[in-house]
Amino acid sequence: MAKQKSLEKKSKRYKLPMGELAIFTQQLASLLTAGLPLVQCLEALQDQTEDACFRIVIRDVRADISQGNSFSSAVRKFPNSFNTLFVSMVEAGEASGGLAEILSKVAGYFESTVKLTKKVKSAMTYPIAVIGLAVALVNVLLIFVIPVFAAMFQDFGAQLPAPTQFLINLSDFLKEWWWAIGMSCYAAWWALGRFTATPNGRRMRDISLVKAPIFGNLIHKIALSRFCRTYATLIRSGVPILRTLEIVSAASGKVQVEDACEEIAKHVSQGGQVSEVLSADPFFPPMMKHMVKAGESTGNVDGMMNKIADFYDVECEATVAALTSLIEPILIVFLGVVVGGIVMAMFLPIFQLGAVAGGLQ
Repeated sequence: MAKQKSLEKKSKRYKLPMGELAIFTQQLASLLTAGLPLVQCLEALQDQTEDACFRIVIRDVRADISQGNSFSSAVRKFPNSFNTLFVSMVEAGEASGGLAEILSKVAGYFESTVKLTKKVKSAMTYPIAVIGLAVALVNVLLIFVIPVFAAMFQDFGAQLPAPTQFLINLSDFLKEWWWAIGMSCYAAWWALGRFTATPNGRRMRDISLVKAPIFGNLIHKIALSRFCRTYATLIRSGVPILRTLEIVSAASGKVQVEDACEEIAKHVSQGGQVSEVLSADPFFPPMMKHMVKAGESTGNVDGMMNKIADFYDVECEATVAALTSLIEPILIVFLGVVVGGIVMAMFLPIFQLGAVAGGLQ
């Protein structure tokens, strides 16, 4: 009973992973296409869902609909499980009478987002693991290995080479002040998190990420792809353009896109076109501006946006592959320099043993 109450409470703020939301949306679209009533579809999905918290969420949504409420109002009560894009698409589907078709479109959007995210994460796993291993190895050498050499070199009674002495001093400092270093790192991480939570800090973070070496280009392309894909999916589903821009802004995760959406909304409400705002914003590349303008002239902006998103998805995959092949040799050289440098510095006095011993006479 206590466990059930805990699950009930947890379900109210349960955050559904994007991958699970994509599967749920696709399955719901398939069941609706087969002609099943919405309540029966949700009942079937509730029975087959293994996640206990999400099962409760589906149960509550189904109960809400059974009482006469709309699907969109029911899922809106669980903003952590169903994001703004999903709710808005459901609203559009209810208004147009094509809920199954629209859910199928949004499922495709979620799946493409998950696919790209997985590729980026898999590319980042290797360097993060190697860097973590290098940091752990260096700490083991500094804390446990170097003190053994330091005690041995102390018996020589002669001045040690500068690299060796530096490592011994660093080892002594780390052993004595490890707690202060840990607390300082935690405090710096906490302060950085608090700063980036502010509007100015978030703006500085997003601008710095896009301009960052190596990974900045990838982050920029992902932001462009997400902007185009979300915009195209919403417009194609019949969501009004101003509401579309609100959702795109909220889903972008980048202040540059949020600023652009705000400016586009102002411009469009005054009778302007999207391409005119994009042309004046350096965040959007010239190719994208020309393609959007061409889409506006032919009345097919959503189709053109989808093509741009497809292009940047391919570009992101190529960039990830290139970064993976570039990072591997860089990490090998990094490990060789760091670990090899420590080993050489500690064995340097042994190599110069004759000169050191001569200094004792």
